[in-house]
Amino acid sequence: MEPLLIYKALSNETRCLIMLWLKNPEEFFDEQAYLKQGLNLRIGVCVGDIQAKAGLAQSVISSYLLTMQKAGLLESERIGKWTYYRRNEKTIQEFTEYIQKEL
Repeated sequence: MEPLLIYKALSNETRCLIMLWLKNPEEFFDEQAYLKQGLNLRIGVCVGDIQAKAGLAQSVISSYLLTMQKAGLLESERIGKWTYYRRNEKTIQEFTEYIQKEL
């Protein structure tokens, strides 16, 4: 875990919103659409759905997701031609402990 990368990733309002949305994706995304495909939101949320919710260009969202993944905040899984993102709770917990001890 590199705290500075995490701070940088969380320094953007949209990236913080994405973390919130992915914490409880069933509150923010259409789970039925995933179930119809034989998937569920535990695998993550498709980039296109995140992009639609954020209302930003796909290139911007892809850049944001990559920044967050490099910081260790997100994990991704590719299924077919789609990539799904979910929170990396292990890193989030480590970062929480780091903040409690170091700040």
